[in-house]
Amino acid sequence: MTKAGGRRLVIVTGLSGAGKSIALNAFEDLGYEIVDNLPLTMIEQLMEEQASAGVSAPLAVGIDARTLHFSPDAFAALAARLRAKADVDLHVLFLDASDETLVRRFSETRRRHPLDADGRLPEAIERERALMAPVLEGVDSRLDTTVRKGSDTKKLIHERFTIGAAAQMVVSIMSFGFANGVPRDADLVFDVRFLRNPHYVPDLKPQTGRDPAVAAYVRADEGFDAFVAKVSDLLDFLLPRYRDEGKSYLTVAFGCTGGRHRSVMLAETFAARLELDGIVVQVHHRDTAFA
Repeated sequence: MTKAGGRRLVIVTGLSGAGKSIALNAFEDLGYEIVDNLPLTMIEQLMEEQASAGVSAPLAVGIDARTLHFSPDAFAALAARLRAKADVDLHVLFLDASDETLVRRFSETRRRHPLDADGRLPEAIERERALMAPVLEGVDSRLDTTVRKGSDTKKLIHERFTIGAAAQMVVSIMSFGFANGVPRDADLVFDVRFLRNPHYVPDLKPQTGRDPAVAAYVRADEGFDAFVAKVSDLLDFLLPRYRDEGKSYLTVAFGCTGGRHRSVMLAETFAARLELDGIVVQVHHRDTAFA
């Protein structure tokens, strides 16, 4: 939800090991005031004290299962009170990652998981995921860091939360490969594996969906035009309704087998179409690197 005139408050929450510290550093780079693990009962007090002191810079607060007085019910009640305040523009950002990724990160850093009291890391991650599940239901945006480097996470936060950015919905168009998993933070996912695959054409295999020859090959599929028309109609129907509901960020993902050809081509196609309609668009190719 974006509230005109209110002081921006971003609550950064999610699973331990998913990148909360990296996210808070990114917000600090953007000029946000940063507070980590402030007790839930003190957040409103902090906002009031800073308002009285004339502090107007946006605020990012880190909250997770370690936070004093944390519970899903207490968090939901706090978020409801903050959303009801005319002078607060609240955005709840949830950081997530796969269990396998979290296990690997904790093992590599040799840090103890905050809920791991008996040395059984997978069980601790499972308990925290269950604890945070109710929180996830009420967030404004979800960022999956499973296959993202820290620099990628910072870049996305810089794109989404820059101070002074226009108060309008941003549509992120993503390409991905099912071979590397479905992105957890996608709001809409379209499987384009039914289109013929350039991977099996020797001259096209080393190219990507950005190359004209690949785009022409995919576009020549007999189902391409109908698919683009139907998805365009769906987006034309959904986007105004998401915007009216107050959604500030929407992620639309197109997936093929490897995330190199068909999904890249469709992501570029729809990004161009939406930009022509005056929509703010960001394009992210998750599984194919471009210089």
